[in-house]
Amino acid sequence: MSQIFQNEQLKIEIHPSPIPWLKIFTNHPYKEMSQLPKELRYEIYELLDTIEREMISFYNPTKINIASFGNYLPHLHWHIMARFEDDTHYPEPMWGEQQRDEKPLNIANIDEFITTLLKKIG
Repeated sequence: MSQIFQNEQLKIEIHPSPIPWLKIFTNHPYKEMSQLPKELRYEIYELLDTIEREMISFYNPTKINIASFGNYLPHLHWHIMARFEDDTHYPEPMWGEQQRDEKPLNIANIDEFITTLLKKIG
């Protein structure tokens, strides 16, 4: 995983995948959303909203998936994924059963997206 952003409260990483997939982690290992200080909850919500909007604008995906499980890693974090009808798992979740063989998606490079995103989040 490659980290693209960090501040005192959280960090954003790229998840290695053929689809655009980012993860937001809190720096402190909170277990549940309800344990977050109110200001951090707002900051994370704003980041989720910004990332989703930028993924939609940049990639024009079929769907955006946002997930937070933490069952194996009880450290609160969120997955934000741009999904496409011809990605390997669609319409299943990326953790589900693969639906088709992997083939390159005709989408812009994640590095271009990250450059655009970082301008929005500072």
